[in-house]
This record gives sequence, C-alpha cells and structure tokens, in this order.
Amino acid sequence: MAESLPLEMLTHILSFLPLSDQKEASLVSRAWYCAAQNALREQSGLTSLDLSGCSELADGALLAIGRGLGHLWCLRLRKLQRLTDAGCTALGGLRELRSLDLAECCLVSGQGLAQALGSGHRASAPLASLSLAYCSSLKDASVFSLIPVLGLSLRVLDLSSCVALTNRTLQAICTCLTHLSVLRLAWCTELQDWGLLGLGEPSEEPAQEPQEHLRAKLRRNLRSRSFFPQLHQELDHQASVPKDPSAQPQGPSLLMLRALQELDLTACSKLTDASLAKVLQFPELRRLSLSLLPALTDKGLVAVARGCPSLERLVLSHCSLLSDEGWAQAARSWPRLQHLNLASCGQLTEQTLDTIGQACKQLRMLDVAMCPHISMAAVRHLRAQLPQVTCIQSRYVGGADLTLTL
Repeated sequence: MAESLPLEMLTHILSFLPLSDQKEASLVSRAWYCAAQNALREQSGLTSLDLSGCSELADGALLAIGRGLGHLWCLRLRKLQRLTDAGCTALGGLRELRSLDLAECCLVSGQGLAQALGSGHRASAPLASLSLAYCSSLKDASVFSLIPVLGLSLRVLDLSSCVALTNRTLQAICTCLTHLSVLRLAWCTELQDWGLLGLGEPSEEPAQEPQEHLRAKLRRNLRSRSFFPQLHQELDHQASVPKDPSAQPQGPSLLMLRALQELDLTACSKLTDASLAKVLQFPELRRLSLSLLPALTDKGLVAVARGCPSLERLVLSHCSLLSDEGWAQAARSWPRLQHLNLASCGQLTEQTLDTIGQACKQLRMLDVAMCPHISMAAVRHLRAQLPQVTCIQSRYVGGADLTLTL
C-alpha cells in the first residue's frame, strides 16, 4: 500500500521518523529511497548526521546532503561502499562541517575530498576531525593534496589501514599538521624508522640546505597551487643522512607533533627501537598503541616510558621481546596508567605483575591473555594488591582458559 502513496505524502510520513529509521526506510525500495532523501532535505537545521552502513547510498546522497544540509558540523559516512570521489566534491557546500568520517569507503581516493575542502566555501569552518581509515584507494599523492586544505585546524586524523601510505605521507603530516592531538596510523606497514626520524631514504645523498630552511620551503610549496612536484622534490632531499641506528631526528620528524595526546602505531612492523626511542617524547601523551611491533625491545620500552610519563592507556600486545627487566625500569614512569594490554608478551612472568602492582596504583584494566609464564596465582595476587582493578583478561594464562572479571 505504501508504494501507491504519492511521493509527497510518503516524504511527509518519513519526515516524522528518527534518522536511524529513515536510513532503514531508504533501503526498502527506490520510491522510499527518494522519499527518504526528500525528508532529509527538509531537515535543513540538522547539525549531526550518521549514515554509516547504508550500503545502498551512493554519490547522489552526498549531493542531496551538500545542497540541503548546510548547517551540518558532524557527518559520518562509514562503510558507504558505493561512494566515490565524485560524490565527495559535494561536501564543499557544508560550510560548518568540523568532523567527517569516511572510514571504509573503499572507492574514495581523497582527490574529490581535497577539491571540496579547498573550495572557497570551506574557508569559514575548517575540519577539526577526519577519518579515512581503511580507505584502500588512498595514496601518498592524495594525502599531499589534502594537507594544504586541512592545515593547522585539524586535531584528529585517522589513516589506519591505509596500507599504501609511506614515509612521505608521515613526513608531510609532521611538517604541516603540527597541531594534531590524535594520530592513528595502525597497519600502515610501509612506515620505517627513517620516516619517523625525519631522515632521507638510506640511499640518498646528504642534502646541503639547513633543515629549518627546508621545512619553511615545504610549507610554502604545500600552500601553493603547484605543490605536487615541489613536495616530491623537498621530500626527496629532506634531511640528510642514511638510516643509522644512532641517527637523531633532523627533518620533519614525529617530534614536531608536540600536541599529541593519542598515537596508534599498531602493526607498523618495520619500526624499531632506533626511531621509537628517539621520537616518542610526548609529555602530554595519554594513549599509545605499539602492539604487533616485533622489533620493540626493553631498550625502546624504557625510552618510551621516560618520554611519555603521562600515559593512561598503553597497548603492547604481541611484543614478544619485552621482558621483566624492561618492565622493572619502565613501570615506575607510569603512575597514571589505567588500561594496560600485554597479551601475548611471551617472555613476561609474574615478576612483571608484581612490578605493575607496586608502580601502577591507578590501574583499572589489565590484559595478560596468552602469557604462558604468568600463573593464575600471580593474577590473584595482583587483584589483592590493586582492588580497584575491574577487569583482568587472562585467557590461556598458565595453560588455563579463563577471563577473570573482578
């Protein structure tokens, strides 16, 4: 019966539904899809919209949003598999947009988004938060085109699982997005030590220009209309020396992001102590993930502890080289630690739990699952030491298959 209703009447009916129900209604049929889009246009005062998971929506939906919802400040479009760069160009009309989530939009390369954000319409309210996680089409060139239009207003950037990105992207971020407070680069597996340190590639000849001069030129080039060739030239001649475990940060290193409060380097498996010990020096950092880094050792752990003393959440799962000795030195630097994940750290024993119990008095959650040298007796002892702990994940601890919730 609903199919026989005039489009205007169906639109009026759908306009009374909450947005979550309008999303579901848009999947019923083509007529309902059109009616739901019309109902959306009528909500011109809307400030936040979540269309995540509406897999049938395509570029036309963004065109409708861009024309009819000019007051949006938060837009979530996760998992819109049919969305392309052509649709992203419509976002230029959203002058008040501050937060944009395009995670898992696999056809979005970033070029259309750069065009939209670089239009004159965007000058009044630049983005503060952008997620392009799992956008497999994202390449270095796309990030280079985005950086000039994002600028210093951006606080949160999520590029997790954009596996094609390289050290060039990281160095461009460190040069121009220096006000970031959250940076997520999990599973960006091409990142290497020389990228974090701001050095040139190992085979490059030493550059002669002073590093401050290079950084200033890079910023000017990124803001110019012809930044593409110049950006590549500058990154080709950035800093200077071949990769060397004793090298110090010189060019656009991670150290330039002084405002960082959250950093995720999960599964950036080419990173080692050579860079982590030197660039992870953020006194205000609250959250850090270094899980699945097979080359992280006690030396790196102790350096991170000294450089990031304010950590509240720390993930170190599957770091198999960490030992009790490293934790004995590191734990005393983390009195604020509340959430700690040490799952599958195979060398740790009950000595580490005892160290944590003495040094981390604010701990609330601990994961020691699949740590074969930690016994359930040690877990119970920690519970007695820290009664405020609410959850200890201890699957396969000491051969047991248990999750102890306190």
